[in-house]
Amino acid sequence: MTAIHLEGLVKRFGDFTALRAMDLEIRDGEFMALLGPSGCGKSTTMNMIAGMEAPTQGRILFDDRDMASVPMGQRGVGFVFQNYAIFTHMTVRQNLAYGLKMRGMPRAEIDKRVGAVAELLQLTSLLDRPSAKLSVNILQRLAIGRSAIIEPAIFLLDEPLSNVDAAFRAVMRTELRHLQHAFRQTMVYVTHDQLEAMTMADRIAVMDHGVLQQVGTPLEVYNNPANVFVARFIGSPGMNLLKGRLADSDRGPVVDLGQLGATPPLPDALAAAARTAGAEEVFYCFRPEEISIAREGRGLAMPVTFVERIGARTIVHLGEGEETAKAVFDNDVGLSAGETAVISANEETVRLFDAASGQAIGSA
Repeated sequence: MTAIHLEGLVKRFGDFTALRAMDLEIRDGEFMALLGPSGCGKSTTMNMIAGMEAPTQGRILFDDRDMASVPMGQRGVGFVFQNYAIFTHMTVRQNLAYGLKMRGMPRAEIDKRVGAVAELLQLTSLLDRPSAKLSVNILQRLAIGRSAIIEPAIFLLDEPLSNVDAAFRAVMRTELRHLQHAFRQTMVYVTHDQLEAMTMADRIAVMDHGVLQQVGTPLEVYNNPANVFVARFIGSPGMNLLKGRLADSDRGPVVDLGQLGATPPLPDALAAAARTAGAEEVFYCFRPEEISIAREGRGLAMPVTFVERIGARTIVHLGEGEETAKAVFDNDVGLSAGETAVISANEETVRLFDAASGQAIGSA
């Protein structure tokens, strides 16, 4: 296994800066997800780790070794792309064995490894099937197996599940995690799909416009987003952000939300952090899953504009104009469009962000 250290990494393409001064440590044997919207710099980062692109500035180290002069073929990196790159004129067995044959491995060892990887990825019954006749789902499974079988110290995956169907993605999320445990590789996974990142990764590096926004475990970035971008991007739906001003009341510090009225009193720790930050305007933020129906006068009254019933849960759209929020309830919630709902957020999960900088102020 190998740790990856990115130090002051910058990548420019002419006048366009794709990556801005990125510092990131990917630990030995860790599953790290690079998560962000299209064009945020995550694939560029992966290409530089692989050696396909050279950094404009900064360093890439594998453990203590600087990779600046090490070509791609000598980095000990396995790579799986969004578009499966397999040899369609070969059988599944021949595809899996190809990399091992190129390394001059004995036939007995090749057969042993091919059998083990085929069993792990449920390809055993297809070993003698021509690859050209396989489904897209199985082709991507084969592409992952062909890269994994050579047991690279570092395994890079660039949106490998984007072209497969939803049911197969769910299966492959589990299998990729099992694969990483089996080979104990350092794995870097590029995705725009937060569900993939949240379910598979040990830690997530959230990126936007070439800037690293936050690094943490899935629960850390979900529960304590570092800024407004992460708060909105992580979660389905993302965190609710209502703009207001800090104010004092006879009940304690609150956030004045204008027409919506004042929030319940802020928890002591959050109120103290807000005073220390000295922010004037703030975003009062809470997760849609952390909302309950409150009694009149005990919460925020907001009109119900739309109700989405999605199987086991219901997403209720609240408010109008800039003062909107979403709430997630069980599928039997008794709310309909046109009603007014009085909602209350779990005070332990409320977060505040400075409206000017977008940075988190503190947590309960």
